[in-house]
Order: sequence, then C-alpha cells, then structure tokens
Amino acid sequence: MKKKSFSMLLTVLLAFSLVLSACGGGEKSKGASSDPTPAPSNSKEEVSAAPEEPTEITIMLPLNTSETPPDTIKKEIEKLTNTKLTYQFFPADTYEEKLNTSFATGSLPQVTYLKNSTTFVQMKEAIKDGQFWEIGPLLSEFPNLNKLKPEILNNTKVDGKLYSLYIGRPLARQGMIYRKDWADKLGLSAPANVDELFEMAKAFTEQDPDGNGQKDTIGIVDRNELVYGAFKTVSSWFGTPNYWGTKDGQLEPEFTFEGYYDTMDFFKKVRESGYMNQDFAATSKTDAVKMFTSGKAGMYIGGSMQDIDSLHKDLIKNVPDAVLDTHSMVAGPDGSFAQWMIPGYNNIVLFPKSAVKDEAELRKILAFFDKMMTPEVSNVMYWGIEGVHYTVVDGKAKPSSEKELIEREVKGYKDSVIGEAETNGMYESYNELPGRIHAEELLLENVKVGVADPTAALDSVTYMEKGVELQQIITDATYQYMYGQIDRAGFEKAVSDWKSRGGDKIIEEFNAAAK
Repeated sequence: MKKKSFSMLLTVLLAFSLVLSACGGGEKSKGASSDPTPAPSNSKEEVSAAPEEPTEITIMLPLNTSETPPDTIKKEIEKLTNTKLTYQFFPADTYEEKLNTSFATGSLPQVTYLKNSTTFVQMKEAIKDGQFWEIGPLLSEFPNLNKLKPEILNNTKVDGKLYSLYIGRPLARQGMIYRKDWADKLGLSAPANVDELFEMAKAFTEQDPDGNGQKDTIGIVDRNELVYGAFKTVSSWFGTPNYWGTKDGQLEPEFTFEGYYDTMDFFKKVRESGYMNQDFAATSKTDAVKMFTSGKAGMYIGGSMQDIDSLHKDLIKNVPDAVLDTHSMVAGPDGSFAQWMIPGYNNIVLFPKSAVKDEAELRKILAFFDKMMTPEVSNVMYWGIEGVHYTVVDGKAKPSSEKELIEREVKGYKDSVIGEAETNGMYESYNELPGRIHAEELLLENVKVGVADPTAALDSVTYMEKGVELQQIITDATYQYMYGQIDRAGFEKAVSDWKSRGGDKIIEEFNAAAK
C-alpha cells in the first residue's frame, strides 16, 4: 500500500515538474531565478503570438452629405488598421451646436473633429484649461504622423503646444468658376481685373448669353457666407488683408482697410444693377449651387475651384452643351494680384481627456492615425475601393463615373483624412475636365501671390471669448452696406461698436502676441 501511494505521488510530482518546465524553461535559459513560481514576463511570448485585439475607437465628425454613409469604407479601414470603429456623423449645418452640447455635457468621444477654424478658436480656452490631451511630445514615436508639415502644425498650436492633428488643404483654392461658353459667345475673355469682372457680370445678365430671347440670367450667384462665398475672394483682389493686416506698424482687422470698403461698394453696385441674385445674404450654398447648375448664372466665385467637377456634372444634366472654366488672376485697382490663403488646414481633430483615460489609450488612438497616414489607408478613406470607386491611371486616381455612389459611400470619410498627398502618400487626382486641369495649375499660381493671415498662430483671450459674437456685428453691417441699408458712416459706427465691446482689446492682445 505504501509502495502504491509512493508511486502515485511520484507520478504527480513528475507531471507537475513537466508543467513547470513548459512554463518556466525559457526563462531559466536566460539565467532567471530558479523560483518555481512563473515570473510575469514569462507570458510575453505567448501574448505576442496571439492576434492583437482590435482597438476600439469612437469618432465624431461633421457630415457634408445628406445621408450617413454605409459601412463599406469603414470595414476596409478596420481591416487595415486592426480597429473597431464607431463613427458618429452629424450634419455639418448643425455640427457646431452638437459640438458645443457634447462638450458642455462631457460626452465628447475619444476622437473629436471640429468643424472649421472658427470652432477651433472657440475651443482654445478649453484646450488651455487642460481638457484635451497634448500630443506634440508623442508625435516622434509615430513615423507617419511625424511627416506632418511643421509650418501647418505650428498654425494649430495653442500657447506653443500641439494638441491636434490637421486635415490638410491647398493654401489658396479659391477663384471663380464661370460659363466659358457664354463668354466665348459674347466675345469676352476671363476678366483681367476687377473692372472687367463687373463688365462680365453685366454682359452675362443683359446680353442673353443662353440665347433664349429672355432676360432670365444673372452674372454672379452668391450665398450667405462672407468667407467662403464670393466676398472674401473678391476682397483679396481689391487688396484687402487676410483677416488682419499691418497699418502704421500695428495689426488691424481687415474691415478697417480701404479694400474692404471697395469690395462692399463693388457688390452693392452689382446688386443694385441686378447682376447678381438679390437675396444673396439669405441664399444657402445648396440654393446657390442649384441656381448655377440650372443654367441661370454665369459666375460662381469663392469656395474651391476644384468644385468645378461636381458643378459641371450637374450643369450638363440641364445644359448639355455648357462649358465651364476656372480663373483666379484678377488684378485689383492698382494692377497687383493677391489671393487670401488658409493656414494649410480646413479642420483639426482633438482628443478629450474626458473620453481618453490615459496616455496608453492615447497612444493606441494615435497609432490608428499613424496607420491612416499610409497610402493604403488614406487611399481607401479618400478615394474608396479601387475598381469600385476609382481606378489608377498614370499613377493617379480616376474617380468612377458613379458619382452618386462615391458621394454616398466615400465622401463622409474623405473629409477626415489626416495630412495631404505630400505627407500621407495617397494618390493625386487624375483630371480630364479642362477646367479642372486649369484649376490645379491656378492653385500653384495663387500661392505665388498668396497673403497669409498674420494672426493664424497668435492668441487673444478676448478673441477666444468674444470673437464670434463681435464678428456678427461686422457681418451684419457688411450685408446692410451692400444692401444699401447703411452708408459708410453707418458701417464705421458698427466698427466703433465692435471696438468698444471688446475689439480694441483684441487688437491690443494680437499686437502684444506678435511682439
């Protein structure tokens, strides 16, 4: 009996020693302790051998289409980046309201895209207050994120620190898209200066360019947007600074310069003459586009000249023989050329501390964006699936003729791609439309005469607190002037009101920051 018990005990001990050997043998060969208890590091090889769990990330961003995209592109992104993504799309028109509500209730997700530079300004105080993660010191850990352009990153810094990644855009995309077939019929060339711009608006209105024998066309169609509509682009042609300029050695806001008044006078005259849509201050972008693509307007100014593709597609449905072209080299009264420039981005993304619990989680999220900045992922997000949404021609992406499919499935993700082709390696666009090819050439010309915003990287506490509210004073007065409801004295009164309610403090703070 004792012999049997001893034999059983020996069997158990032998089995146990085999288990220990399997678990700890590897460490012994490295000179580890002979303690039979397995060290925590022993499991590293087993973990690395197993598939890594997908990183779960929730992303909030504005939607510039009428419908939320299906998961077609999202599934491809997840496969390429080993993530499980939840996209929270909200309509761009109401996104600012949603952003503010989510921030106020502490419900922003891990990845929060803003809407534009205005919402970025509004968020700066919260950034300074430590409510978002600083990412600058971590970028060097990620080889692709480290390719982002330093000059653009600098324009998004707050108090010299980097908290955001940027969605890159060409510095100066704006100009005009116009009916070249109308111009050719009337014997007009692209306007060389602002006087010829007025004359083209007049001819497109009065000389029956569509040949139907009726006075049913207008020269310029504009919308209720002073920046991305026609106003700021034409204002730069009149020599107005880009948001801020230098006068007597001091930074002053653009609306205190003579070029701003000249621009208001220009649009006032165009409107009073009937050469543009009379209610442009109340016209949405959608309605302005519809007016242009219906064949009733000759010039669409501002925004991006790259929009010619979509405008042409919709226009030829109504006017099959229509021909569009782009133009941006319009000289001001003094004969010089100028184009206002953006700071190199049209939006940024932030990482709220209320949603990202620690640096380890932040690093996992940044790792996702690092993968986004590879050609494989950025092409899927920007162009879609090769063979379905685009094909490669001469090393460039040629979008499918199924424009509605691209709009529905790809557009929502396209607007969130970090960086630009130079930094993320995605395909450039293959263009066939002559007007679009011309537009790409003009983008390079625009930069040569580009005017930067000197306050892009400067901070003003008062501007952050009151800038949007105070700007409304100027916006309202600008429209009132162009509508003939106030004169120059009335506009100057509005400027005085802007200054007394905080504008003087903004001027003081920007000038102090510049020094």
